[in-house]
Amino acid sequence: MTERISGKTKLIGLLGTPISHSLSPKMHNEAFSKLGLDYVYLAFDVGTEQLADVMKGYRAMGIRGCNVTMPNKVLVKEYLDKLSPAAELAGAVNTVVNDNGVLTGHITDGTGYMRALEEAKVDIIGKKMTIAGAGGAATAICIQAALDGVEEISIFNRKDEFYKRGEQMVRDINAKTDCKAQLFDLADLEALRNEMMASVIFVNATSVGMEPLVGQSVIPDVSYLRPELIVSDVVYVPAKTRLLEMADEAGCTTVNGLGMMLWQGAKAFEIWTGEEMPVKDIKELLFKK
Repeated sequence: MTERISGKTKLIGLLGTPISHSLSPKMHNEAFSKLGLDYVYLAFDVGTEQLADVMKGYRAMGIRGCNVTMPNKVLVKEYLDKLSPAAELAGAVNTVVNDNGVLTGHITDGTGYMRALEEAKVDIIGKKMTIAGAGGAATAICIQAALDGVEEISIFNRKDEFYKRGEQMVRDINAKTDCKAQLFDLADLEALRNEMMASVIFVNATSVGMEPLVGQSVIPDVSYLRPELIVSDVVYVPAKTRLLEMADEAGCTTVNGLGMMLWQGAKAFEIWTGEEMPVKDIKELLFKK
């Protein structure tokens, strides 16, 4: 690392909290090294309270860009100059690029998630999905799934600040795609069970299962699962969340968040550098036992 950092090295950051578990620095720095690109990627523990100051600093210092993760994906829009069409529709951003002081927000979570399912040989096109969450990642996944041809999406979220965003997401999906979407309170366990039973895939797109919520699950017990159901979690640390452990007990096919992290990162890498990430090499790095 010290041999390739110079006075011309461009900085990419990751902004979120908690952040120390992230594999993104390992992934992107390896990709920069493989391609001989003069960039470095660092993780910064930044919450919503510090975000405004951090983004001012990004603009003032000419920092090339950043990834944005929980809890900043929605709020960061307030500090940007432009949004990509996908980010505008999703109402969330996970990638920012700085072009001579103009900050543009993109969302790569949805395309990354759908590509990860494809890699796992999971086909949900024309079928029904149930998903927990209505935050930035969940919104991106739902929007992309609807655009790609998922027939129906049932979204569950707590009655918190994201619930109204969920209502808007449902309106957008129903108005702008051929997919049928509906929103439920996550506390309505009977509805959750019924919708999961009618779906081919259940997705956890919340932070439940990662620090500081390790060992917790968005579903109460294994009775909500059946062997035919595919269970997916956007969390990748730990690789086997409590939800995925329960899914294993029920005999379900499971997909953790590592593939989504890889493919959303590959798209962000291309946005910043104009180069394709050497995905084969990065897969070997991330997926090795």
